[in-house]
Amino acid sequence: MEENVQIAFILTIIAGLSTGIGSLIAFFIKEKSVKFLSFSMGLAAGVMLYLSFMEMLPHAVHSISATLEHAHDGTWFAIIAFFGGMLLVGMIDRLTPHHHGALDSDTVLDKDVNSRDNKKLMRVGVMTAIALAIHNFPEGIATFVSALEDPHLGLTIAIAIALHNIPEGIGVSMPIYYATGSRKKAFMYSFLSGLVEPLGAILGYFLFMSYLTPFVMGMLIASVAGIMVFISLDQLLPAAHEYDDHRNSIYGVVLGMFAMAISLALLVGHHAHTHVH
Repeated sequence: MEENVQIAFILTIIAGLSTGIGSLIAFFIKEKSVKFLSFSMGLAAGVMLYLSFMEMLPHAVHSISATLEHAHDGTWFAIIAFFGGMLLVGMIDRLTPHHHGALDSDTVLDKDVNSRDNKKLMRVGVMTAIALAIHNFPEGIATFVSALEDPHLGLTIAIAIALHNIPEGIGVSMPIYYATGSRKKAFMYSFLSGLVEPLGAILGYFLFMSYLTPFVMGMLIASVAGIMVFISLDQLLPAAHEYDDHRNSIYGVVLGMFAMAISLALLVGHHAHTHVH
């Protein structure tokens, strides 16, 4: 068990910090291409939407149902948590100051891009970073716990998480890079949102092991899914549309969903495989 703790922790760190790989990709984009910005926001939205509906919600329902006398009630609890998460982030959204006003796609490329547009972009990047950080927290716990039980399964989960953290990293760092012009800031934010993953593992291990019943985990995961869907629809996609022809962001959404679908399918395939043996 002890050696598994080290393996579990190392895997969680690798999975989390792969958001940094995504933001490094932003370094290699020489020109501030509005098309790429729009595409990468769509990509982050696609990743978050697919993950929320296809992985997190079903997982939450399953976790909650397993603890209840009437399994069907699990669906209702998950629905409450899902929309509760949306309500929570919606209220936070209402309470934080907005910078309204349409963006002119030409101005984005100027050196003296006006400050209102920058604040708006910065907000999108930071909101995405926060959403992904919250989501990475249970993800860190999940990687850690599964690696404790079975290092092989932990490795596969870590690889799948690392794969989908790369587009998440792009989604966080691009708007921040465009808003500030600073590659360092862009990298820092996406790196920090990934750093939450190993933090989740440590805290999960020491603090929550006794509290993290399948019911509590399920409720948390469902509410995080709600938060991610809300941020995708409220922040990422509208911002992506403002910067460029909406087709680019939709291509990003589709590709994000596809990347997520493949990494989850590989994960499920391996999971089934390990159960057979």
